[in-house]
Amino acid sequence: MKKTLEDQGILGVAHVHWNLDAGALYRAALNRREARESKVGPLVVVTGQYTGRSPNDKFIVEESSSRERVGWGKVNRPISEEKFNRIHQKVLDYLRGKELFVQDCYVGNDPKYRVAIRVITEFAWQSLFARNMFVRIEDEAELARHVPEYTVIAVPGLKADPATDGTHSEAFIIPHFGKKLILIGGTSYAGEIKKSVFSLMNYILPQRGVLSMHCSANIGSQGDVAVFFGLSGTGKTTLSADPERQLIGDDEHGWSEDGVFNFEGGCYAKVIRLSQKAEPEIYATTKRRGTILENVVMDAAGNLDLNDDSLTENTRASYPIDFIPNTAPGGRGGHAKNVIMLTCDAYGVLPPVARLSKEQARYYFLSGYTSKVAGTERGIKEPQATFSSCFGAPFMTLPPQVYTELLCERLEEHQADCWLVNTGWSGGGYGVGTRMSIADSRAIIRAIVSGELTKVKYEPDPFFGFSVPTACPGISSSEVLKPRNAWKDKEAYDRQAKKLIDLFEANFEQFAEAAPLKKRA
Repeated sequence: MKKTLEDQGILGVAHVHWNLDAGALYRAALNRREARESKVGPLVVVTGQYTGRSPNDKFIVEESSSRERVGWGKVNRPISEEKFNRIHQKVLDYLRGKELFVQDCYVGNDPKYRVAIRVITEFAWQSLFARNMFVRIEDEAELARHVPEYTVIAVPGLKADPATDGTHSEAFIIPHFGKKLILIGGTSYAGEIKKSVFSLMNYILPQRGVLSMHCSANIGSQGDVAVFFGLSGTGKTTLSADPERQLIGDDEHGWSEDGVFNFEGGCYAKVIRLSQKAEPEIYATTKRRGTILENVVMDAAGNLDLNDDSLTENTRASYPIDFIPNTAPGGRGGHAKNVIMLTCDAYGVLPPVARLSKEQARYYFLSGYTSKVAGTERGIKEPQATFSSCFGAPFMTLPPQVYTELLCERLEEHQADCWLVNTGWSGGGYGVGTRMSIADSRAIIRAIVSGELTKVKYEPDPFFGFSVPTACPGISSSEVLKPRNAWKDKEAYDRQAKKLIDLFEANFEQFAEAAPLKKRA
């Protein structure tokens, strides 16, 4: 059966490239001058004005199927069907005469819950991005039969008119769940493609009883799975890429009645100031053909400078997950034994690690305290303390209580241990203290997944109520585990801790009626 885009209303295009492989997309991107090739192999692209997600430009169409389901608010803002249809027609008109690239793929490595998608782009490099990031279909016969359930159309060259289109700016990211269509325009940042599809999965899967998670995940030699919740910059990718454990995935997963599974077929890692010594597996991907480097500075001779942040702090590498040498076959694992909530504490008052009770897990998951790291969103120049429910509020389409209750059910059913790990500051807040070292964070994670951290003594934290270990294997000094001791001015620590507690409690008021827990402990 010949494939066509006419069922999407896309007519009069100059040419459609269907499911080109990585080599063909490389050549197309270079020939069309969309990208440059570095000396060591990766494609290097510059995304212009938009070098990170643009949350103010994301809307969800309010229509009959979504109206009663979506958790409407500051994150999930509604747009009318009338305005969506106007923008959709602009997209269709824009595509006439264009050369287009299509990737047919899946989201979700569990066949029971995977979703068939089609990604239509005007740039070859963004088609390669989709091929890297989603689950590729290797079988030609299966690819020929592929019928997408949802379609993504990405047109960076089309700019919206806020006055007539009802958008916030020239950029737009708009899913219509009823029409099973996502429109993206006015921005070249490829992360919008990835995260709009993630938001889609966060809409679909909980309605089928599957917990969708903004987390990385890995698995040990004994089959023990660990999941790492956290916003960008908290260490999900870094800490889950452990040579002693198999990587299931670095960012998006589901937890069903059968276990944990990766949504994606690739990774999208931050690479600013990437260290070969500290992160060798990820560093190696920046020297491979097949990787896309977004906004990484490169000189005229093709030499990369991973330390240069002149374009953005949010430099990125997109690569197939099998570029990481130790990955879990099929992107799946069993049920999680350890659930780790990563927070980047810009106040510098949380301990490097704390063990949470089930009710504390509910509280901290709903709160989602962390810091937005520079460059991840437009306008973020330095870490900013924030509360992001489920450690991923920008992508959680349903009310946060839905995901929280599913998590609590999984924790209870499988008796998983839950931990809060601070990869942020110690000895003072941002600008005064120092960032937790990757080496110490890795030692803590290894003590957790090995079970060693369950064997040590614990003391209750006098401010936050959770349990803090008195020692940790691999940490040279137990004083590291006590954040107050790291501050020269103890009274300043006390004031900062109380300030953060007040922020927690003020934020949690929104959940007071819906959540059983109203106190930190």
